Amino acid sequence: MALAELQKLDLESAALRKAAEVYPRQMAELERELGVARGAVEAERARLLDVDRQRRTLEQNISDEKEKVKKWEGRLAEQRSTREYAALAREIDIAKKANLTMAEELVELGKGMAALRETVKVKEQEHLARVDQVAGRLAELRQKTESFNAQVKGLDGQRATAAAQVHPPLLQRYETVRRKRMPALVTVVAGTCQGCNMNVPPQLYNTLKTTLGTDICPSCHRIICAPEAIEPPAAARAPAAKG
Repeated sequence: MALAELQKLDLESAALRKAAEVYPRQMAELERELGVARGAVEAERARLLDVDRQRRTLEQNISDEKEKVKKWEGRLAEQRSTREYAALAREIDIAKKANLTMAEELVELGKGMAALRETVKVKEQEHLARVDQVAGRLAELRQKTESFNAQVKGLDGQRATAAAQVHPPLLQRYETVRRKRMPALVTVVAGTCQGCNMNVPPQLYNTLKTTLGTDICPSCHRIICAPEAIEPPAAARAPAAKG
């Protein structure tokens, strides 16, 4: 039966499309993983830049404070009163202690930058390794997608040929039904529609078996036929024995 062959192609095409649906999702997930890995590298680089800015700011502050202490020390000899001398000496002492504290902070920042540079290096290596892995997997998925698309395209060509063999009114009915449910063409076995498992009227069942034609299931409105209409009995297919 030409309609059965057409439905076979449609079911095969639908199965291929369904199987291929997973590939875009997998590729999107791989791209997301790459984005996460890239984001981790960028985050560590940003932290390193931030610490470097802190270091440069601290170095500038230390330099400014040293210059200030130098100027103040030069003014000590100019002080006429003991009070003024003591006040300036106290400011110099505070500034020197502040410089020592900032120098210690600078050392710690240096250690932190060294650790961050190592972290950035590790993250970059991890990212590159992941890029290599993902690139290979993405290429594989794209190849599979292209293969599926080629198969579907081939089936579409076969479908056009098969559709041309179906009586136009029957083809129109089939297209209407298959837009709502598949399979659109089902058999009736022992009086039961194999699409909805409901019994068809006995007279309709007998007509299907006698004429090997098609009709409409009263319950699910699929196109129905006897199994023999699609696959003739073995005895009918076997060549006549030579006597």
